[in-house]
Amino acid sequence: MTATLLLFGLATFGLVLVGLQLLVLRLHSSARTGPSDLPAISILKPLCGVDEGLFGNLEVFAALDYPRYEVLLGVRDVRDGAWPVAVAAAARWPDRFRLVVQQGAPGLNPKVNQLISLARAARHQVLVVSDSNVRVRPDYLRGVAWHLRSEDVGLVTHPIVGVGERSVGAFFDNLHMAAVVGPGMVAAKRLANRDVVVGKSMALRRADLEALGGFEGVKDVLAEDYVLGVKISSQLGKRVAVASSPVENVNQERAVGEFLGRYTRWCVMQRAIAGRLVYGSQLLLNPVAFAVLALALSPGAASAAGLLGVCACKALLDDASARTLRGSGFGWRRLPLVPAKDLLFALTWARGLVESSVEWRGNRLRVLRGSLLERPAAEMEGGTLATEP
Repeated sequence: MTATLLLFGLATFGLVLVGLQLLVLRLHSSARTGPSDLPAISILKPLCGVDEGLFGNLEVFAALDYPRYEVLLGVRDVRDGAWPVAVAAAARWPDRFRLVVQQGAPGLNPKVNQLISLARAARHQVLVVSDSNVRVRPDYLRGVAWHLRSEDVGLVTHPIVGVGERSVGAFFDNLHMAAVVGPGMVAAKRLANRDVVVGKSMALRRADLEALGGFEGVKDVLAEDYVLGVKISSQLGKRVAVASSPVENVNQERAVGEFLGRYTRWCVMQRAIAGRLVYGSQLLLNPVAFAVLALALSPGAASAAGLLGVCACKALLDDASARTLRGSGFGWRRLPLVPAKDLLFALTWARGLVESSVEWRGNRLRVLRGSLLERPAAEMEGGTLATEP
């Protein structure tokens, strides 16, 4: 009985932490930006495959409320399925989009390999990294410029939220971004002054990037966003700013297996970055897992009622976070699935404790301390790393 009470106590503590994250998120989201200088901006968009709604995602970036900017669409090679979509976008908006084909593959991080070529082709001195599966609000670049008005700001990132869910897997993914990833990065910054940079939206000055060794300096790490955030502080003495408005990650038909695969990779990366102690403490933000363990340890009406109460509170808190970030919740019919998502994520969290390799963009890679990447021994040739084809 003592163990059961302890588990329910941990679940209650977890609900308090989730509620605190929600409060901090609401305070952060209410912040407003003001007028500032509007430097010319280059948006770097690495493409890989045809994301859901890709053309629509690109269309949003063709009409941002900003006077001078360009969007560079990059592919690894013209055989990529995204290439025809990029060509069509460039033909539709020739004054806005430019096409860039990757030159060489200097590192193990395939996204950074593209960013190296995109940065070289960019015309302007402020660079914004933007993933191909996101959409933003019209004033997105004005917000970036407002934060970069301060010379002590070296990098601007944005909270992330998922939108467009149709399948169960897409709902799980979008729920996790709205209830865990987005609120978590804001709370980490506001409460612990810990920078959590999300590479789906990342803006910095070219001069600062070059002072850190360019994108070449993070070509062999999985979490290039996190590492750049650390370097901005430790090497340049500048700070990371988290914008108040989110970027929207479009997920419509993702399968449950894809959700598990994505967050298994995320968990392996988090453990490699944070270490086992900090990584392990993140389980406190999953009160449903503790309540399920309590019921398994002491089956009965009281434990079942406790679990039901924890699940109901967690679902309401998660829906409130979604409403704060994206303006709408997930609907009453989907909320009963919140505990299922939390339990599945608990499994990926457990895998992250013991696994050290990930599957990413067709590459099997081992993740070392600090998210440094290496190829598994089976892919080594003659004692050196095999290069990408």
